[in-house]
Amino acid sequence: MKIATLELFKVPPRWLFLKITTDNGIEGWGEPVVEGKADTVKAAVEEMTPYLIGRDARQIEDIWQVLYRGGFYRGGPILMSAISGIDQALWDIKGKSLGVPVYELLGGVVRDRMQVYGWIGGDKPSKVAEGAINRVKEGFKAVKMNACCEMGWIDTPKKVQEAVDTIRAVRDAVGFGIGLGIDFHGRVHKGMAKGFMKDLEDLKPMFIEEPVLSENIEALSSLAKYTSTPIATGERMFSRWDFKPLLAQGAVDIIQPDLSHAGGISEVKKIAAMAEAYDVALAPHCPLGPISFAAALQVDFCCLNAFIQETSMGIHYNEGADLLDYLKNPEVFKVTDGHVAAPPLPGLGIEIDEEKVRAMAKHGHQWKNPIWRNDDGSITEW
Repeated sequence: MKIATLELFKVPPRWLFLKITTDNGIEGWGEPVVEGKADTVKAAVEEMTPYLIGRDARQIEDIWQVLYRGGFYRGGPILMSAISGIDQALWDIKGKSLGVPVYELLGGVVRDRMQVYGWIGGDKPSKVAEGAINRVKEGFKAVKMNACCEMGWIDTPKKVQEAVDTIRAVRDAVGFGIGLGIDFHGRVHKGMAKGFMKDLEDLKPMFIEEPVLSENIEALSSLAKYTSTPIATGERMFSRWDFKPLLAQGAVDIIQPDLSHAGGISEVKKIAAMAEAYDVALAPHCPLGPISFAAALQVDFCCLNAFIQETSMGIHYNEGADLLDYLKNPEVFKVTDGHVAAPPLPGLGIEIDEEKVRAMAKHGHQWKNPIWRNDDGSITEW
């Protein structure tokens, strides 16, 4: 069962799909992409193609190690996202060849259903109470929102208070029976994060995400003293080696590796096991497409410390196409009582509508994240 061909499809709204086909006709799908860098990751996958053609598609671990170690320079968002999509596709092939879901090959399920959460409010939070109520009507039991708009290195109490009031509107609208994740998105620097986190205490957030940027993880130890809320981070970390110092520090409660950025199924399963050893929960990051979401679920169902899963269904980025549009079996992601059931089909559990993919790839996309500036003209975090 040797790898015969690789095809890449850049599709709206901002995704890149990979199809790997073996010489005996088995097809596997992956999603190797960095938001806003789809062409760069596409080039990285194409550069790796000579390593892949003719390889036994079942040798997933050896292929992963060759792609990671064989180029001398390691890690980072581009390389690891390229490996991620390839890894997903190879697991899809292996599951299909054996007639079982990927989670069966990883030890079997530890739960029957997986809790998921949906986004509300957009990049700059607005109409959040209405959005939260609508998500609850759609069957979600948890939501996540950005905490604030632009935030200066040291900003005004007024701006923090306005952000807290916006978040409070959500809590008032849905009550304490609904999980509420607050994403600081790295927009808040350490000096502002301390007071901001304290002001959110009575709202009982499900977690505070990226209270500071990933490159400032040493700050988490001091920030943890200002809140009883679980601290989450990890979407901008790309391997077990990136997560090693974070876990050793002991200040994080939830890790959020992305199945399309952190080395795919093979690597995230290992990262999850590391986190379990530190009594840290898993909540994979996933604002991307259906293949990335399917891969995340395969890991969730076989990891005991996975407690909730992000989904991009209806997220504000999905203009022109949404998560379910590329599937022949969209019912596989049906949200019931805040949960998604274990996908029963072999491989990743999804059936890609290849005709739709090829048609949308003709349109492609040029998605880029916005560039934000403070009132004084200085660049700030998006």
